[in-house]
Amino acid sequence: MTLKLTRATIVVTALLALMQVLAAGEQQHLTILHTNDIHASFTPHEAFWVKSSPKPLVGGMVELSWAVDSLRKIKPGVLLIDAGDMMTGNPVTEYQYQGAYGGALFEMMNRVGYDLWCPGNHDLDISQANLRSLTSIAHFPTLSANLVNEAGGVPANNKPYMIIEKNGVRVGVIGLTTTILNQLIIPANFKGMKVLPVAETAQKYIDELKGRVDVIIAVTHQGVEDDSLLALNVHGLDMIIGGHSHTRLRHPKRVNNIPIVQTGSNCENLGIVDLTIEDKRIVKYDGNLLQLWYTSDRPATKFSAFIDSIRTAIDKDYSETLATIPADLKNTVTESALGNFITDAQREAAKADIAFMNTHGIRKNVTAGTFSKRDLFEVLPFRNVIVTFTVTGAQIRTVVQNFLDEHPAIQTSGIRCTWKRSSAGKAEILSLMVNGTPVVDTKTYTAAANDYLVSEAARYLGITVATPAYTKLTLYKVVEQKMRHDKTITSAYDERIAEAK
Repeated sequence: MTLKLTRATIVVTALLALMQVLAAGEQQHLTILHTNDIHASFTPHEAFWVKSSPKPLVGGMVELSWAVDSLRKIKPGVLLIDAGDMMTGNPVTEYQYQGAYGGALFEMMNRVGYDLWCPGNHDLDISQANLRSLTSIAHFPTLSANLVNEAGGVPANNKPYMIIEKNGVRVGVIGLTTTILNQLIIPANFKGMKVLPVAETAQKYIDELKGRVDVIIAVTHQGVEDDSLLALNVHGLDMIIGGHSHTRLRHPKRVNNIPIVQTGSNCENLGIVDLTIEDKRIVKYDGNLLQLWYTSDRPATKFSAFIDSIRTAIDKDYSETLATIPADLKNTVTESALGNFITDAQREAAKADIAFMNTHGIRKNVTAGTFSKRDLFEVLPFRNVIVTFTVTGAQIRTVVQNFLDEHPAIQTSGIRCTWKRSSAGKAEILSLMVNGTPVVDTKTYTAAANDYLVSEAARYLGITVATPAYTKLTLYKVVEQKMRHDKTITSAYDERIAEAK
């Protein structure tokens, strides 16, 4: 009897070992589709990089939906992920849907069939309450492991991670948000929140997921450089799906043997990554971008009808022409023709001596032709209000010196400066004037800027603002009023802070 049992045990053990060998050699396949930084671009727009005229149209949620549906029909297992910044960039975010501003965008995501998303900084542009309302509309989880409130809870209905199974592959996905979130939104929208260290938080949940899943992915909103640092500072992570930096990675970037992907922005591309998994590790991957070119002859669907109804409402409300633009107005990091016009509008509306504008708050260049309310919204999509504050002449000198030394991305109005480079390589102010009069260090001047810039004055201006006065004027409104008044916009680059020749 003992001999028979031993033989049976040997046979069973051998069979189990053979099954394990066969299972270990069995490959599984998973396709990850991903987007990021859509910025409310739910309709097609001109492909600005194409030199031909008229330029072709690209993007939009209808094209995205067609691409996703087509790939789902031919791929064995598909996971659709978004890496944040669905909001801000189109007037759709000013319309309420199911109790949330921009809620229609999340209904669109529901209909496209997203599996999960990680919120970005612009998803908090309106308020924390609005973000929570958006996540309530979503039929998919919101992931961010390091975005917490002061009590350690979740401020945006977010979960640290989720486990999802596709085509027999168990995938653990961890959400991660940029640690400089507080610098990217106004203080009121960050109040009560904090962001935990990215790598430390990621490693905590990687360790928790290890052994429970086949693949561990981080979906992040922090930019490709910080994604690279994350890859260098964790172990056990298989892939990073990123957003925030608007980086158009045609193929995955490999750091510490971890592929990093990102699609650019504005719904122009769909990222596609095909994974081959064996013995709980990725043995092969292939990633690329699918350009979402607009096709005019798509058959009408319930989804396209929903899109059209929203677009029609926006066109009705925002189609009015504000001004004529004879020549393109481009935005650059320091002084630009467009930046000059916007800062001049703020200074005039606030009856201030000087004004400032953060360059990255200007979201789009202006092309020659008629200019509508919708065009202006796409240039200035944020709900910023104008703030006035007092500065001394000495502080203005500090601001200009900070500009010359640190090169912050700001535009100015009312200030004229000439400077030279010393033999030691330092920028030296030669002359400094406010509205044509030399600056007096002891004199008090009135300045104007938007509320976001004022909250980050130490970073942008090199000074702090002690007693800001919040007006009822919005940045959008003061620029709209100036456009209506001027009718033809001929602003130009005029070397407001210029190196002596």
